[in-house]
Amino acid sequence: MKEKILEILKESKDFVSGETICKEFGITRSAVWKSIKSLKEDGYNIESYTKKGYKLIFSPDHLNKSELKPYLNNSNFVKDILYFDSIDSTNTYSKKIATEAKDGTVVIAEEQTLGKGRFDRTWISPKYKGIWFSVILKPAIDPILVTRITQVAAAAVHLAMLKHGFNTMIKWPNDIILNNKKIGGILIEMSCELSQINYIVIGMGINVNLESSDFPEEVIDKATSLRIEGSKVVDRKILLADILNNFEILYKEFLLNGSVQTALDICKSNSSVLGKDIKIIHRGNETFAKAIDLNEDGNLMVSYEDGSVRPLYSGEVSIRGLNGYV
Repeated sequence: MKEKILEILKESKDFVSGETICKEFGITRSAVWKSIKSLKEDGYNIESYTKKGYKLIFSPDHLNKSELKPYLNNSNFVKDILYFDSIDSTNTYSKKIATEAKDGTVVIAEEQTLGKGRFDRTWISPKYKGIWFSVILKPAIDPILVTRITQVAAAAVHLAMLKHGFNTMIKWPNDIILNNKKIGGILIEMSCELSQINYIVIGMGINVNLESSDFPEEVIDKATSLRIEGSKVVDRKILLADILNNFEILYKEFLLNGSVQTALDICKSNSSVLGKDIKIIHRGNETFAKAIDLNEDGNLMVSYEDGSVRPLYSGEVSIRGLNGYV
């Protein structure tokens, strides 16, 4: 209820009477007061006067539906937004509800207590400082094509970063890089039958306003945030909306013709690995090769010392630069 009341306050530049809110939602004055009290506890500055009603003065940097909705494309791509102050993992929760959830459900958390990346690596997700979210999709496509969606997600993030003044790079298959350090990551999980997708969960984590003290010592040399690199605080809700809007455009192109050419071109031209010698890590073994291209499925094509050229599949390997993470 408080989300609905918040929307009314946001739409009005003047005071909204308690009576108006009561009539709008068919609730008591006491219920209105409790919702206003809860909103104030969430950080909203709301003026209250007996004969005038309520007026929103200030909104905190939150990623709930009311804050995000004004910046989203006016379309039906985002069917539902589920918002949590704290959760173990948006991907874990999304998989639990995916069967019943609508296609286009977005799960957002201000904090993840058990955030994860590829190979179940820990992802640090402090409260109110990053963008931690998942999107549930149920496309009618062949499961073999799902790998292409990673390129769509990476391109969507890159374009959003450019809009906010950050020229990021994409480290295959799913890392977003800024100044040779990791700024974000993408994790795609799915449930499918032989020729049918039950659901896809696309998780994204972006280090937005984290400070150096937020990172453990073991990752500070390879992880960073937009605030650290840009020396400024970034508006998280606008950045998140930009990512979702970009994703919608590129994803719809994919659904229409099965091609991710636009996204693939973005990923190629902003790759941090193409044209470089790399180290391939697979089950503890290291192999050296040169990254030469991305194929239409988003697999990395590499050239080995014996002259052979073969694709790498993202679910099997990790790659590193010869002298470090990138």
